[in-house]
Amino acid sequence: MAQAFFWNREAECLPRPQLEKLQLERLRSVVARATERVPLYRQRFAEAGITANDIKSLDDLRRIPFTVKDDLRDNYPFGMFAVPMDEVVRIHASSGTTGKQTVVGYTRGDIGVWAEVIARTLGAGGATKGDIVQNAYGYGLFTGGLGLHYGSEFLGAAVIPISGGQTKRQVQVMQDFGTTVLCCTPSYALVIAEAAAELGVDFSKLPLRVGFFGAEPWTDGMRVEIEQKLAIDALDIYGLSEIIGPGVAYECLEKAGLHVAEDHFLVEVIDPGTGEPVAPGQRGELVFTTLSKEALPLIRYRTRDLTVLNAEPCACGRSCYRMQRVTGRSDDMLIIRGVNVFPSQIESVIVGIKGVSPHYLLVVDRKPGKMDELEVWIEISEETFSDEMKELERLEQLVLSEIESVLGLSVRVKLVEPKSIARSEGKAKRVVDRRDLFK
Repeated sequence: MAQAFFWNREAECLPRPQLEKLQLERLRSVVARATERVPLYRQRFAEAGITANDIKSLDDLRRIPFTVKDDLRDNYPFGMFAVPMDEVVRIHASSGTTGKQTVVGYTRGDIGVWAEVIARTLGAGGATKGDIVQNAYGYGLFTGGLGLHYGSEFLGAAVIPISGGQTKRQVQVMQDFGTTVLCCTPSYALVIAEAAAELGVDFSKLPLRVGFFGAEPWTDGMRVEIEQKLAIDALDIYGLSEIIGPGVAYECLEKAGLHVAEDHFLVEVIDPGTGEPVAPGQRGELVFTTLSKEALPLIRYRTRDLTVLNAEPCACGRSCYRMQRVTGRSDDMLIIRGVNVFPSQIESVIVGIKGVSPHYLLVVDRKPGKMDELEVWIEISEETFSDEMKELERLEQLVLSEIESVLGLSVRVKLVEPKSIARSEGKAKRVVDRRDLFK
């Protein structure tokens, strides 16, 4: 059993009956506030015939309508805020890659809650005020950078606000400043490891000991790769801007699921097709209700992220629900000839095959009059690059066979040269979908 570390043991280990009592009180309160202050919710609740007084137990949650991302876009920019603008001290927004940006506001109280749940996140990995945190998440409208920054300061640690990019400088700073904690996307952690290898840096000789990685789906195979290359514990963190940002859920050193901060975020898992709750242990879509958010309360917000909830207490002693690492999204999964495909399925295959690297790209195409085609581009390792053609063909066939076995779908595999797939300083770009070109 790993040693358990806590920032807020009382909240994180609250007995289940007390936690659910607190959740019910806060749920009734947030429904009342949203009804009073947010026109969309006032209308939705009236149509559903429900008020805060009708919520007698947490089971009544299912009577409340869902909120979706389009609701935020339709009320762009501030139409879903529940406080006047003079109480808003921070505004974040999504990247806006599809449709309008989703805009998120924070009161001073919201910033305090956010910092506290990030302190819990860092504390679960053993971080303390004596640590030096290298924050390589992007700063700006993206919530990752400032979320981890304020939470690290709340913890009392020293923060290096280096943001993403300048990868060789990241390695230099680690060496010179004695970084003990790294925060970034998992794909960028591997980019840092790659740069360090080129510079001849041995992470086992540095004080770096733990990393907090999120903002994109990743696999246990990728965790092993990061831990081996950086000589650290690699922990998954989860959040989304609309709910608060990072800090919604986090792994402890048991690495047995992400603990949801349930005193602030009420969690459900539903069937994405029917909207009905799924049985415990069943995979489904995450739905969150903010229980303490002031500026932007969201009730039954459909995240589109797919996972499984575990209600069993963790060996670390935390009593809150744990969620498995997000394996994909219900709205961005690829459908290839009727088969659902997630990039994480491909990743789980290639990280276990010697001779290829974890850098890959899924290229989806559809020629006029033809069926969808999926081609998987995978970088070969430096050592494999010098092998004979016959050996490369054997490796390509092995990768193809393993991928098709997992997907149950015929695909093409293209092995490409090392470092030929573009690296990302933020979320890795895993899919190129060319099908729209032929509509």
